Amino acid sequence: MHHRIAGRKLGRTSSHRTAMLRNLVTSLLEHEKVKTTDAKAKEVRPLAEKLIGLGKRGDLHARRQALSVVRKAEVVKKLFETLSPRYQSRTGGYLRIVKVGYRPGDGAPVSLVELIGEEKEGAKKAKGKKKREKVKRSQRTKLPQAPAKP
Repeated sequence: MHHRIAGRKLGRTSSHRTAMLRNLVTSLLEHEKVKTTDAKAKEVRPLAEKLIGLGKRGDLHARRQALSVVRKAEVVKKLFETLSPRYQSRTGGYLRIVKVGYRPGDGAPVSLVELIGEEKEGAKKAKGKKKREKVKRSQRTKLPQAPAKP
């Protein structure tokens, strides 16, 4: 049974696993997208979301906590100055994991992990407008019903 066992081992020792996840989250924050296996993508999501939460806090202690995980100081600077203001209005869900396909060498399922950009208000309004247009079209295409016979 798999009760009370959190996280995936990913076929590595614990030190190798933490080092790999630190490198992966550093690359993700630096390039804002990274291609990796599905299992690694699912493991890196909570770590990256915690780091963005630290960036939103913005105090010195949060910066030092982020520096203890992220490998490059310039990536921490980017996290606190450019990435965290982008997500001030969001309470979570900063990453998107998109399944891409399978790796040719070993057939491992591959995903693209990317940071979600800001959604523009115009895009939300356009979606609502399209929905209303569809409703209007469906109302126009309704056939008139014959009166009921008593």
